[in-house]
Amino acid sequence: MGRLVIREVSSQRDMQIVAAVDAPGTSLAGRDAGELAGVERLGVRVVGAERLSEALRDNKPDVLVDFTVAEAAVKNVRTAAEQGVAVVVGTTGFTPEQLDEMEGIVKRTGIAAIVAPNMSAGVNVFFKLVGEAARLLGGSYDVEIVEAHHAHKVDAPSGTALKVAEIIAREFGLGSESIRCGRPAGKRARERGEIYVHSIRAGDIVGEHTVTFATQGERLELVHRVHSREAFARGAVEAIRYVVAKGRPGVIQDMRDVLGLAS
Repeated sequence: MGRLVIREVSSQRDMQIVAAVDAPGTSLAGRDAGELAGVERLGVRVVGAERLSEALRDNKPDVLVDFTVAEAAVKNVRTAAEQGVAVVVGTTGFTPEQLDEMEGIVKRTGIAAIVAPNMSAGVNVFFKLVGEAARLLGGSYDVEIVEAHHAHKVDAPSGTALKVAEIIAREFGLGSESIRCGRPAGKRARERGEIYVHSIRAGDIVGEHTVTFATQGERLELVHRVHSREAFARGAVEAIRYVVAKGRPGVIQDMRDVLGLAS
């Protein structure tokens, strides 16, 4: 994702990459970020995350874009916030405690922030359609959510699938305890109000999410498929542009705000 974001940002006339940060102790340290991303040389050398604070201080970016892992992302948001740098976070797999910690950091420091489990435009329209379907169908429908990703994705269920489940639970008037991740083996009938989320990890699947609303005699399915990670990079660019121009200080916003879908 880092290389794709670099590629997408470098094509924008109103944006400039001033720093590139990889994992701590990265073997790519010192390499030109543009060359690594398959574009022209940018004159920006990759550094390890142990030098993030230094990179922010020396290069004074407007925005830090984070596609890492949950634990690292919280640390990176704290480091950026301490230097007054806005953040766009596309990392997934946060615990509720980590999300609360990031919210506290953003609120305390007053930076602008976009935190979104999925930055593609299509999936955020998908969120809105799922919510509308749940509202119209009501809680009498059974719900099954199936998400599929590549074999190397470490968090399950995906942040997108969990967000879908949360949207449906809210529209059905249910709490988070209604969300079940996977179905246990054995004999057990489905209970009313349960929302099941199932994960597939195989091959090089970029990302697929299917929501099934079913009742006696019919079912409704909503599907979103990502064919290329470039969709996430394009969304990140829109989030960067939004967080600088319209981001609310001290408040975490998401892609619904960026795309005008929040209402």
